Amino acid sequence: MLRIAYAGTPDFAVPALDALAASGHTLVGVLTQPDRPAGRGRQLTASPVKQRALALGLPVDQPERLAGDSQRAALRDWAPDLLVVVAYGLILPRAVLDLPRLGCLNIHASLLPRWRGAAPIQRALLAGDHETGVCIMRLEEGLDTGPVYAECRLPITPDATAASLQQQLAQLGADALLPVIAEIEAGHAVARPQSAEGVTYARKIAKDEARVNWQDDAEQIARQVRAFNPWPVAETLLDAERLRLWSARAEPATEVTEVPGTVLGLRDGAMRVACGRGVLAVEQLQPPGKRMMPAADFLRGRGQLPLRFT
Repeated sequence: MLRIAYAGTPDFAVPALDALAASGHTLVGVLTQPDRPAGRGRQLTASPVKQRALALGLPVDQPERLAGDSQRAALRDWAPDLLVVVAYGLILPRAVLDLPRLGCLNIHASLLPRWRGAAPIQRALLAGDHETGVCIMRLEEGLDTGPVYAECRLPITPDATAASLQQQLAQLGADALLPVIAEIEAGHAVARPQSAEGVTYARKIAKDEARVNWQDDAEQIARQVRAFNPWPVAETLLDAERLRLWSARAEPATEVTEVPGTVLGLRDGAMRVACGRGVLAVEQLQPPGKRMMPAADFLRGRGQLPLRFT
C-alpha cells in the first residue's frame, strides 16, 4: 500500500478523494485552496474538498502558493509516495513535482491533447464536441502536457450541461484512478506521450462570455446556455431587466424573418426567440431576485407580445 497525498478544491475533485479513502492506501494529507468568500453574505467558506477531507478525519493544508519551502512544509512532512491532483487550482513547481517518490498524477476532464487548461468541460460544450472524457496523466511542468496512463471516453448528449458532464466525468475519473495507481505500485504502468497534433487550449471562463448575442446562430446560443450551467449562467436583458437562461434548445431547420431577440410565443411549453439564424426554445429562466421558473410561466406573466431581448 502507498502513502498518498491529495490536492483538489471543487466538487469535481470529491469523488476521487472518496475513492482513495476507500482504497486501502494511506491518505496522509490533503491540499486545497484557502477558504474563500461565498454566497450573498460573502462569508468565508471551505472548499468542497476541505469539507470532505475533514469529514474523513484527514490532515488539511491550505497554502496560498507552493513557491516557498515553508508553503511546502506540510506536504514534505507527509512524505507521500504519490501525489494525486484533481482541479487543485495552483500550478505545481518542480520542487513539488519531484517530492513524491512515484511522482504526481492528475485527473483531467478532456481527451488530451484536446482542451488543455482550466475549463475543458465548458469549452467542449461551446465547440459542439460530440465526445469528451477523462485522462489520468503524469504531471510535468507544462500545462497538461504530461504523458497519459489511461483514457476514458464519454459521449456528449444533446441535453448535456456543464453541471451534468462534471458529475459524470468526476465519477469516471475516480473509477479510472485506482487501476492506474495499482499499475504504478506494481511497476507495470506505461504512460503514452500526448500527440503533437490536435492541441487546443481551454482558457478560463470569463463572466462576460455569458451574455447572449441574439445575432448568433440558435445552436451556438443553446451551447452557450448548456456550457454556462451552473456558472456563470447565460444571460440576456428585457427592458433593462437581467434574465438568466438555465435551459434552452435550438429548433432544427427553423427560418425566421423577425429581428433577433424577438419573442415569437410559446410552443410545447418553451418560449421561442428569434436568433440571427434559427429559433431558440427557452425552457427555464430566472428573473432577478426570483427562483428559476418555466419560461412559459414567465411569458404568461408578462402579458401581450411583442417582447424583445437585447
